[in-house]
Amino acid sequence: MWRFIGLRSLQAIPVILAVITVTFFLVRAAPGGPFSSEKAVSPQVQAALEAQYRLDQPPLQQYVSYLTDLVQGNMGPSFYYPGRSVDELILQGLPITAELGLYALLIAVIIGSFAGVIAALKPNTMQDYVPMSLAMVGICMPSFLLGPVLVLVFGIMLDWLPVSGWGDSYGDKILPSITLGAMYAAYIARLSRSGMLEVMSQDYLRTARAKGLPESVVILKHALRGGLLPVISYLGPAFAALLSGSFVVETIFQIPGLGRFYVQAAFNRDYTMILGTTVFLSTLIVVFNLLSDIAAAWVNPRLRYQFKK
Repeated sequence: MWRFIGLRSLQAIPVILAVITVTFFLVRAAPGGPFSSEKAVSPQVQAALEAQYRLDQPPLQQYVSYLTDLVQGNMGPSFYYPGRSVDELILQGLPITAELGLYALLIAVIIGSFAGVIAALKPNTMQDYVPMSLAMVGICMPSFLLGPVLVLVFGIMLDWLPVSGWGDSYGDKILPSITLGAMYAAYIARLSRSGMLEVMSQDYLRTARAKGLPESVVILKHALRGGLLPVISYLGPAFAALLSGSFVVETIFQIPGLGRFYVQAAFNRDYTMILGTTVFLSTLIVVFNLLSDIAAAWVNPRLRYQFKK
């Protein structure tokens, strides 16, 4: 297992390096710059700003300097927020984004797993068609469409839930969490259905039924462990995707999370903020993929045996 973790960690290094390289040169190839604005500044001030943020250096030298600072744990100062570092801004917005992602993941796992298991118990019947049809709708409907629809129905027409903000009340968190988690609930429903259908035809379940075990025990104790294995493998990448994909939802519901800084950085050409957020989220995706593989190996003894070989 430790050998597997070490190899996967080494494989992550060129992936993250490629993300840094591509992002670094793409943001500099975009029109405009971090200090371009409608209000013109004198050439002396422009030169001083570029020297302060090392923009007067050749691009390759800037790249090497950024990698050197990044290895030392420094993502650099923000161009848009004077006196504040990218590390500080990420740490400020991350807790809210992580909380939103956690709520969305819980909704996705509970609803998706339940729908998938129910559909797998009676395949090719209405009990199967209805949840799978809803899952297909959830996959096809993007969050920027689902969010306004939920706001219109539950926030404006029925006046049941707040439509913006992120306070101490759990009511503020319901609509954003559902909007963000709906698509992932649909994916989990399809994964759990296919996993359960595969497990239900296994010989050990026939043996359990032949022993006279109740069907509820066969499903809950034996089938779920193997049937939900694809869902467990999906949870790591899903949570990382929820964190990196929450920007639209945060914008719709005016949530002060990490997405706000990322969107503003894109509009304001805040190079270091764009780079820092991209590197941070890319690293999260790699880490959560590794954790999901470890969790799958813990659930499935055959995978643990393969890792030991």
